[in-house]
Amino acid sequence: MTFTVHGLPVSQGIAIGHAHLVSRALLEVNHYHVAERHVADELQRFDAAVGAVRDELLALKKKAASNSQAYGEVGAFVDLQLIMLADPLLIDAARTLVKERRCNTEWAMVQQMEHLVAQFEQIEDSYLRERKTDVVQVVERIIKELLGHPGHLPPKRRDGLGTIIVAHDLSPADTIGFRDHNIIGFLTDIGGPTSHTAIVSRTLSIPAVVALHRIRDLVKEDELIIIDGTLGIVIVDPDEAIIEEYRLRRREFELHRSRLKLLRDTPANTLDGRAIALLANIEGPDDVSHIRAANADGVGLYRTEFLFMGREDLPGENEQFEAYRAVVKPLAGRPVTIRSFDIGADKLLSTNIVREDPNPALGLRAIRFSLTEPQMFRTQLRALLRASAFGKLRILIPMVSHVQELNQAISMIERAKEELRSEKQKFDEGVEIGAMIEVPAAALAVGMFRNRVSFLSIGTNDLIQYTIAIDRADDAVVHLYDPLHPAVLKLISHTIRSGERLGMSVSVCGEMAGDPAYTRLLLGMGLREFSMHPANILEIKQQILRADHIDLEPRVQRLMRLEDPARLRDAVLRLNAG
Repeated sequence: MTFTVHGLPVSQGIAIGHAHLVSRALLEVNHYHVAERHVADELQRFDAAVGAVRDELLALKKKAASNSQAYGEVGAFVDLQLIMLADPLLIDAARTLVKERRCNTEWAMVQQMEHLVAQFEQIEDSYLRERKTDVVQVVERIIKELLGHPGHLPPKRRDGLGTIIVAHDLSPADTIGFRDHNIIGFLTDIGGPTSHTAIVSRTLSIPAVVALHRIRDLVKEDELIIIDGTLGIVIVDPDEAIIEEYRLRRREFELHRSRLKLLRDTPANTLDGRAIALLANIEGPDDVSHIRAANADGVGLYRTEFLFMGREDLPGENEQFEAYRAVVKPLAGRPVTIRSFDIGADKLLSTNIVREDPNPALGLRAIRFSLTEPQMFRTQLRALLRASAFGKLRILIPMVSHVQELNQAISMIERAKEELRSEKQKFDEGVEIGAMIEVPAAALAVGMFRNRVSFLSIGTNDLIQYTIAIDRADDAVVHLYDPLHPAVLKLISHTIRSGERLGMSVSVCGEMAGDPAYTRLLLGMGLREFSMHPANILEIKQQILRADHIDLEPRVQRLMRLEDPARLRDAVLRLNAG
């Protein structure tokens, strides 16, 4: 019987193929007592499973490295899972449970996993909160090994159709393992725009829909499925007429994608000649290949958090310097905007910086946390400044809400400069400093940034979240998360106009920048810099090339007067229609 399910589209395209269901080992874990004389054997079984998973991840990492397209995203996540596999808070703590409680290894692993996941769930940043899935996925791999049925790969089909993976969730290691098996789509019960499945599927250009809740229970093995990764539609057991319709849509989409590649070297200018900068959001040096593939104008957001996560010590100055230089130097003068550390003590699970935060969304995070840990912040600032000698590096201060925070940060940058001068270390004396606009207070008081910073970057994800008090990672309220809320649009527009009036460039680096549904709206507000995942750049460039800013500006000004959500949404649709 044909039926349709709607989820969250995270990677565009059409896929028509047969379902392969990935099992959930965590559901099969029981708790049983281990006799004292058998505890040593249980620990030996545990160590053997951990070793087998480590070997498997190393092999997958090697396989990922052979595919430059995938390695930038996937390889980094496999590295993170390897780090977690050696983390005392996970492995040693589970071994201790086995010894002290004389319990089976599977149960001990699940107990420790739940403890760590609870800590990750306190993190405000949704992108970083999603990394709790690394813990779950590492544990699941170990448990599958212990239960004697590690994940099996689907056979290659001979009927001309590919395989669609249906799972509760997927790890990056899973996606690399599937690579040679004609996998054409991903469906998961959970996930969001920043989940592993979303990130990897976009990198590999594989259609994906997530947040389908119980899709793993609704679909049968080998059942025919259609995925519309643009609209978030999943059709199970379609008839021949529906299949033919989607085959036509797939051909049209593939033709559209091939045409986009022709735009790679075309300047992003509107029809009336307004030049627009298209920048990339990245996590580290491995992403340089993606920047070049899309011919991005530079980096609008380099997240530095992954240097600090899942380790027992903080990265030193030289380690950070090398990671920053490895992006700045090969981009040969293109701007590289590097955001300072943007998480709180709650995320440094393996360090001695431990703090219980009752409300991490409103607590000690980002620049607030950095200013309370001056030695850590000083180390990062010195590394950033040293890397600025090798290209056009810009320092971005996150989550500024008070001018005092900004003054303190700038003062620390100046002190770091003085130290480097006395040590005769080279750096860019004119390195630009910017501030992120992520809270309404900063957007409404843009004037406080005058003469203190040279550019602003709007983080729309957090700005929307703080403005309408909605956690987009919370399934209970995610339907209320609305980028087109009139208050949100007013804050974005006010920031862009104020920045222009004060002589500061303004960019948008949240998901709105990489969504073609909002490109004309942002252009009409006066935005000249968009920063997004590299995979989205050519799609946004096409929208820009077809837009006329002179026509858009008055239309957006009229649209901004609307306060009825339905009328406002209709106006945006008409704006995009031409």
